Amino acid sequence: MPRALYTFALYLLTPFILCRLLWRARKAPAYARRWRERFGFVPWSNADPGAIWIHAVSVGETLAAVPVIRALQAGYPEVPLVVTTTTPTGSEQVRKVFGDSVRHSYCPYDLPGAVRRFVRRTRPRLVIIMETELWPNLLAICKHNDIPTVLANARLSEKSARGYRKLGVLVKLMLADITRVTAQAEADAQRFVELGLARDKLQITGNIKFDLEISDMLKQQARQLKQAWRCADSRPVLLAASTHRGEDEIILKAFDAVLSTYTGALLVLVPRHPERFNEVAELCLQHGHTLTRRSAGAPVTPETQVLLGDTMGELLLFCGAADVVFVGGSLVPVGGHNLIEPAAWGVPVLSGPALFNFAEVAAKLQAVGGMAICADAEELTAAVLRLLGDREAYQRMAASAKSVADANRGALKKLTDSLAGFLVDSC
Repeated sequence: MPRALYTFALYLLTPFILCRLLWRARKAPAYARRWRERFGFVPWSNADPGAIWIHAVSVGETLAAVPVIRALQAGYPEVPLVVTTTTPTGSEQVRKVFGDSVRHSYCPYDLPGAVRRFVRRTRPRLVIIMETELWPNLLAICKHNDIPTVLANARLSEKSARGYRKLGVLVKLMLADITRVTAQAEADAQRFVELGLARDKLQITGNIKFDLEISDMLKQQARQLKQAWRCADSRPVLLAASTHRGEDEIILKAFDAVLSTYTGALLVLVPRHPERFNEVAELCLQHGHTLTRRSAGAPVTPETQVLLGDTMGELLLFCGAADVVFVGGSLVPVGGHNLIEPAAWGVPVLSGPALFNFAEVAAKLQAVGGMAICADAEELTAAVLRLLGDREAYQRMAASAKSVADANRGALKKLTDSLAGFLVDSC
């Protein structure tokens, strides 16, 4: 009965969901395209049976899935892979990284007909859902068809757990349908158990984002980019990564204060969502800054004060070319974004206090002094000036951040070993 009521409500809401897509398409036209895929009409036919279906919601989950997908391609080269996303930015990331080596479409809405249609046309042997994306009908239909479902690299903040608790029996039904949950940390695992997941379905593997590989080629590109941004000078390069509405103003206010001491400083500002690129560009101009857009391909000059990172897939490179990285989604109640990427480069990490989505990583970094929490523009300014003005403090924080990134590798191997149990008999 709870699932039937949920499905009925979802059918009623579908017209409003489509209207929301049209609304978002005003700034991101890709939301108005490929609607058939959202109802299970995949862009391929006569798929070979036995595919592995990997679902990643948007860019963050897609990036987390990249090493998993590559490991599956290496370990099971004969098995077709189907990768779904929910957002156009996630879709773009899949196509950029994997091209035609995987099948890709949007994930079907959690309507029984759409999910059954997708499953019938894709014929997966295993479903891997990245992080936390629970859909009652998808899980129930997979279980009915004897398709194992694995929630991989799973995280569950206390805030998310409170939201799931409100769904009551529906959540218990979903967790009963899941085959396995591989959690990032003990705290995540305990919250799943408290929601009703059977302990024997649970495995703690760690966070696969720590298994980040920075190639020699990428290191060389980062060195060249830093040199170009510095314009043959020693000016500091500050990166504000994955910012949300309400944060850019704070960051620009802090940057204005930094400019009082370091007049040649460069701010690389990267909004989280592409539909905000023009909005943030206008905001920078309103603050009186000289602006260059990365997408324009124009060189950064000594007169450039703000470089708008309005491209996709370059954030990891930018982290390697920066002197200090502020990770957004943390000055507003979003829950933070990936703190591991700057840490892996050995770059000091700054963040706001709203880190409930990355609490475990943040705790590890804070415990060794690898990051600093800044609650407002004044604290952000003070942290940047302290790092730029004290070389020893800078090196200590940079080394501490990298030590955390290096010490927590190994989750990918544990995850792929766990997945192998579902694949060895069927491949």
